[in-house]
Amino acid sequence: MTTSRGKQQAGRKSGNGGGKRRQVAALPWRGEGEALRILLVSSRETRRWVIPKGWPMKNKTAWQAAAQEALEEAGLDGVIEQTPFGEYPYLKRLKSGAARLVTVDVFPMQVTGERAIFPEKGQRTLQWMTPVEAALAVQEPELRDLIVRFAGVTLPEEERPDTAPAPTPMRVALQRLRRRVTALWGRYQR
Repeated sequence: MTTSRGKQQAGRKSGNGGGKRRQVAALPWRGEGEALRILLVSSRETRRWVIPKGWPMKNKTAWQAAAQEALEEAGLDGVIEQTPFGEYPYLKRLKSGAARLVTVDVFPMQVTGERAIFPEKGQRTLQWMTPVEAALAVQEPELRDLIVRFAGVTLPEEERPDTAPAPTPMRVALQRLRRRVTALWGRYQR
């Protein structure tokens, strides 16, 4: 007999290339056609634009957990798809300062209401944007492409950023080391 936890751990080992973690996210939207808008929220630490996301929750399906994240982070109620529209990778900063590659399953959520009070109110900035604005505001190229595909829009040629993959944990560590060595070298030469 396999427990739920056993299935989850087995899925992480075999389905994700060993060691990658999975999160769930809601892609909040409202309106249609030219009036279509995507809601982005700021992350708490880096203040960059993201969609509401978090870790899977015990006793909740992935889509239910994504809807819960939308409620907690942005005060959103709505109708969420039960099948992910896509996924994207990003580097999650850990409390230790290290970074871990995480894959996020994205569930579109048609927003039907916004609450005035929610758990993370005041910790994040919320902004409704056109699909093009939202795509250009996020840092992860794969999330940008997912927003564009979901909305059925194309980015103007001059505004299409290079599709550089998210940096690997090793590259982040090397960049951090390079900055430290450069700072120390500057002190040494004074």
